[in-house]
Amino acid sequence: MGRGKLRIYLGAAPGVGKTYAMLSEAHRRVERGTDCVVGFVEHHSRPRTEVMLHGLELVERREIEYRGSTFTEMDVDAILARRPAVALVDELAHTNVPGSRNAKRWQDVEELLQAGIDVVSTVNIQHLESLGDVVETITGVRQRETVPDEVARRADQIELVDMSPQALRRRMAHGNVYKPDKVDAALSNYFRPGNLTALRELALLWVADRVDEYLQEYRGEHNIRSTWQARERIVVGLTGGPEGRTLIRRAARLAEKGAGGEVLAVYIAASDGLTSASPKELAVQRTLVEDLGGTFHHVIGDSIPDALLEFARGCNATQIVLGVSRRRSWQYAFSPGVSATVARESGPDLDVHIVTHDEAAKGRRSLPVARGARLGRSRIIWGWLTGIAGPALLTVLLSQLVPELGLANDMLLFLTFTVAAALLGGLLPALASAAFGSLLLNYYFTPPLHEFTISDPRNIVAIAIFVGVAVSVASVVDLAARRTHQAARLRAESEILSFLAGSVLRGENSLDALLERLRETFAMQSVVLLERSSEVDPWTTAASVGTSPVGRPEDADVDLPIGDNMALALTGRVLPAEDRRVLGAFAAQAAVVLDRQRLVDEAEKSRELAEANRIRTALLAAVSHDLRTPLAGIKASVTSLRSDDVEWSEDDKAELLEGIEDGADRLAALIGNLLDMSRLNTGTVVPLIRETDLDEVVPMALGGVPEDSVALDIPETLPMVAVDRGLLERAVANIVENAVKYSSDGQPVHVSASALASRVELRVVDRGPGVPDEAKNRIFEPFQRHGDAPRGAGVGLGLAVARGFTEAIGGTLTAEDTPGGGLTMVITLPIAGDVPPVSPELPTSAVT
Repeated sequence: MGRGKLRIYLGAAPGVGKTYAMLSEAHRRVERGTDCVVGFVEHHSRPRTEVMLHGLELVERREIEYRGSTFTEMDVDAILARRPAVALVDELAHTNVPGSRNAKRWQDVEELLQAGIDVVSTVNIQHLESLGDVVETITGVRQRETVPDEVARRADQIELVDMSPQALRRRMAHGNVYKPDKVDAALSNYFRPGNLTALRELALLWVADRVDEYLQEYRGEHNIRSTWQARERIVVGLTGGPEGRTLIRRAARLAEKGAGGEVLAVYIAASDGLTSASPKELAVQRTLVEDLGGTFHHVIGDSIPDALLEFARGCNATQIVLGVSRRRSWQYAFSPGVSATVARESGPDLDVHIVTHDEAAKGRRSLPVARGARLGRSRIIWGWLTGIAGPALLTVLLSQLVPELGLANDMLLFLTFTVAAALLGGLLPALASAAFGSLLLNYYFTPPLHEFTISDPRNIVAIAIFVGVAVSVASVVDLAARRTHQAARLRAESEILSFLAGSVLRGENSLDALLERLRETFAMQSVVLLERSSEVDPWTTAASVGTSPVGRPEDADVDLPIGDNMALALTGRVLPAEDRRVLGAFAAQAAVVLDRQRLVDEAEKSRELAEANRIRTALLAAVSHDLRTPLAGIKASVTSLRSDDVEWSEDDKAELLEGIEDGADRLAALIGNLLDMSRLNTGTVVPLIRETDLDEVVPMALGGVPEDSVALDIPETLPMVAVDRGLLERAVANIVENAVKYSSDGQPVHVSASALASRVELRVVDRGPGVPDEAKNRIFEPFQRHGDAPRGAGVGLGLAVARGFTEAIGGTLTAEDTPGGGLTMVITLPIAGDVPPVSPELPTSAVT
């Protein structure tokens, strides 16, 4: 029995019609004779969706008791017993009620697929786990129900259900998505045009990436090596030198010229050790690529041109950007260089751009070189060819052209090839060359000729000296080469250890960056930091980088224990023993960074708890006194009015009622500020930005103060500002009330506005005692009252709420000294022309 197939309808936003599309597909399959059942479909009381359930077989849901209430969930056992060909399962990211068979619905779907049942499901883009933070940033709403991206990517088919923001808002306005009492709130918050446009873009990009995966899989299965130019993909070849930044910026400009262009920066590392590029420079270039919207890749290969072309064709690239070589002119005599080789072998499907830069022809800088004494396969091959073929060719030339050159000169010429073999291939080719050369000298140039015998004892001494000198020279040359490589390796190690020591002193806390540096240093495929609570507990991943990280140390190519319950696991290749010293330094630093991250998180939580406790204490103090004071006045007035012992005159009754009204107003203002501060602290303030005239908003904010206490000067010629009218009105009201409270008797508060460049400034000027410079920021903190403010005058939230609302609508609120004494509050707001409105009016007509 094979695994069932999964088809997912991916919605760009709630209400676009993914459930309707799923049910339509079910009806088509039923008409074709497919055994299809409804495992779980939630129609949310939408009439058109509910109608689509008619004619489809429904599997009864399972009832679950939880905390005194009854809930219904999909009955997995019933579906498995029914064994249909296709099951419809709505809302893939749904969290099941405790007591269900599985915690998440996608786990229920996995069971159905394992049983060989095809599943058609739905999910919205905001429920994908990797996009949770992005969606929260856009909409201000954190999605609690998510599904792992890998579950969605494993689907056999993914179909995007899309709709323009305007069409979706019209559908909502007609009541086709939510009930009428919820439509206005939804349109004003989550379903604003900007939010819907951003969610739509996320969905399109995610599906486009999935299409790329399908395309790469198809090309691999059919062994297609040529480039299909579906969109511009530009590969930037990096060497780790400073010219890489120029190449990256040039590639980014090329990508911007075409829609959907993509930049992929790749560094080709040698397959036999520490990379030859500066880790610091590579880190800078990685950051630059990611800032420009591209991706950074680390590839291992013996031949840089071949590896680069292989990578470019593998990712279906259309262009390659390379820099002019930094080699000197004379170095081109040995090879044409990477740029020329790539351009020659790229073929007609890849365009190669050679970019000039300031480092061209200046020579390669002294970067840390590859580790060990390994000379590379090509150098060893050349060493053997020089050591064996060279003496053979020399024998032919000397025998035919200059047979009487003399044995001493012949030995010097043979010695030359031995030294060359040592320089190229090391000790073994040189020894072989010395042995082979001595045999050739004996057979062809030492009497008697063409025999492996020597008649003259002096010739025996000469050949013995030749062999001894050849072996000695080869040993010295090979030793010097090894010492050179060892010194370069130690220099590379010292640079890496210096970086680690510096990161400790700088207090760097990025564990992923450290592991990525480790992966690049040793040219590995993946690096993962594993930990467990005890020796009997399973390993868990603390952090990982690279592709296909392992879950256990024994599955890795290299593993290094860190204490008793932590290990560093690397995959890609087996490292020699000499690399474990540097690897151990990385492991120790990774453990330190992990502990530091956790301490920072705990400190942040402690800080948040302390701040919450401080606010709670201040709130209790406010409730215990500032809220009780007006309540006491209201209670006293009501008791007096209801008393039968005193006959109150009409004036007395009016005064008592006025006292009740004033106390109620004070209570309403205090509670309003407390609620506003709660909204600001929880991040639930969602402004509706639109074009607004200040002369329409500011007068409405003055209703809570006496008419003669404020002098208003708002010119009608002011440009319109882009603000949320309600939030701006609340902010101005709090500022004006605070100014009137502290202003000197007989001195009205002046409220004026003026336009400056791309902003409008609203100034609230009082002639009160003023605020010292060191206290100007403190007065905007919650529960802060400066100076000798009378008790009962408020809980100290007015200015805090005002600043929070002002910043929420894109403005600023600052305090300045008033010339001649007093305090001036300055609200700076953006002009409407610079900030487009994000909540336009709904259209008068709509289509479903």
